[in-house]
Amino acid sequence: MDTSKSIVQQVETKLTQEHGVALFVKRDDLIDEQVSGNKWRKLKYFVELFRERKNEGILTFGGAYSNHLLATAAYCAKENIPCIGVVRGEELNESSNDTLRDCAELGMQLKFITREEYLIKDDRSYKEYLLEEHPNYMIVPEGGAGYSGMLGCQEIVAEIRKEVAFDSLFVAQGTTTTSCGVLLGLRGNEKLHVVPVLKNFPSGTVMRELFKYAAFDNEFVVDVMDSVSVHSDYHFGGYGKADEELMDFIRTFYRETGLKLDPVYTGKAMYALIESVKRGELDNQTVVFIHTGGIQGARSFEEKYGKLY
Repeated sequence: MDTSKSIVQQVETKLTQEHGVALFVKRDDLIDEQVSGNKWRKLKYFVELFRERKNEGILTFGGAYSNHLLATAAYCAKENIPCIGVVRGEELNESSNDTLRDCAELGMQLKFITREEYLIKDDRSYKEYLLEEHPNYMIVPEGGAGYSGMLGCQEIVAEIRKEVAFDSLFVAQGTTTTSCGVLLGLRGNEKLHVVPVLKNFPSGTVMRELFKYAAFDNEFVVDVMDSVSVHSDYHFGGYGKADEELMDFIRTFYRETGLKLDPVYTGKAMYALIESVKRGELDNQTVVFIHTGGIQGARSFEEKYGKLY
């Protein structure tokens, strides 16, 4: 998929101007309407591996509002690849929200399992069980986690650097695959700010484990993690949760800048960035916000909170 639509766009607000912050947005949300943002980048090298292995289908995992599931479903629909999505929550069904409904309409077979069962999804024995049911399928970890996903996300930084020299990058964090990949692309004093969207998420621990899983040695992991700042207080209740404060922020930011954010990921990350600006932590810096897509996730919140854009 062509990523040339992912421009680096300058965004100005009264607040950023007051603090001397040059704010840019890496518009990965523009790559594709459905296979949006970092989701495509994390799938890119898994798809290459799928073709090399001549697998017949793809099986992957996600939660109720998983942009990764939707991106996988959309890509597989375009390429006529059978796909299965294993979804956390046995109480859910194909009509539980717009994300799951879209996945089903795109042809993804959805398999709903308990949260207890979901906890063992990465165990070797559980993967063997799934492959017994679906032989010659390629299993893609949740969120495209792993070296292949990280490698695709590393390319984001190279594209940004062609357009602007920066001091700090901000990105929403789910599985940590994107943030780990971006971290691999940093140089010198460049800083990565991650905003976990899950409550009580052990961000640093999970990032270190993913690096080790991808066969990076401990000395390297310790060194790169020095460039990470975690903003853990902006989950707004946890994954897939929001409140009026977050919704009002998304509406206000859209009116001021024309940039659409979603309540699950990018809205929370941009909120954290703006709060850092207010505290003077980014004064006179060039800051790039990585827009990871997922705007379709906003639809599920509009019945309760009203229109956002």
